[in-house]
Amino acid sequence: MIERAQRSAAKIFAVTYLLSMAILMVVFSRFYAPYLVWENGEETARHFLHHEEAIRIYLAGAFVHGVGMIVLLTALYVLLRPVNRGIALCAAFSRMIYVVFWFIFILDMMGALRFLAGAGALRGFGPDGLAALAGAQLDAGRDAYYIGLVFSGLGSALFAWVLFQSRYIPRVLALWGVLSAVYEGFCGFAYLLHPRFGVMHSPNWYELPPMTFDLLLCFWLLFRRLKSQETVLASPSAA
Repeated sequence: MIERAQRSAAKIFAVTYLLSMAILMVVFSRFYAPYLVWENGEETARHFLHHEEAIRIYLAGAFVHGVGMIVLLTALYVLLRPVNRGIALCAAFSRMIYVVFWFIFILDMMGALRFLAGAGALRGFGPDGLAALAGAQLDAGRDAYYIGLVFSGLGSALFAWVLFQSRYIPRVLALWGVLSAVYEGFCGFAYLLHPRFGVMHSPNWYELPPMTFDLLLCFWLLFRRLKSQETVLASPSAA
């Protein structure tokens, strides 16, 4: 029997995901992507130098997205706790680690902006030295993000597995969630082991499969009723 709290959590998850992802996509494409040079933190920092206001707008949107991720993992835990409390808790913890690294990524970007400002003793480094320092900070933030991506893949795979067990959604969709999350975690781990992996396999593809699952899950939770295990198991006998 699906509880009222679970249905509320499902709706909260869907609405929060769609809103937070929309915010992130807008601020990323408008205020961050035009100044981003993949795999080159120093050159990216040089682009930031004259666009600090735009970068800070992106950081504000990224912060909102991070808060949204906390809401998402909490909603999924409430939804799936009655099915398998242990795995749901482990999944929520893994996703929380990802959130922590997401905020570290934001802090590193803010640190890079401080380096570029060149206040106090930093003035002695000159423009090129400041760009190098800021670039190193941005590179560290990127590494932190990919560490978090491994935990995100683990947590998402565990949540999708519990969804598979629950039969709340079609099992084919839940299985796609498991496979896409494993793929995401593998890409993050491969990037950490071999940074050239980002050249062989574009980072643009790391999160696309899990995003398709999350979007389909959101639409299912918004427009279709969750199926209880009793309903699914009873339908063959009723037929």
